Amino acid sequence: MAVKSPCIDVCAFDGKTKLCVGCFRTLEETRGWKNMADHRRHLVINDRFRRQAKIQCE
Repeated sequence: MAVKSPCIDVCAFDGKTKLCVGCFRTLEETRGWKNMADHRRHLVINDRFRRQAKIQCE
């Protein structure tokens, strides 16, 4: 079973961090999600809290 996308339909990117403020992925990660290996998807999802903190600190 494929790893589900973390997208919550709030596609807006933070100007400083370049991360989506909805799912905390980069534009490249968002675009490449369908072709990304499950291992890489897990890494992106597991990094969510660090990325969220980065946006909140900026």
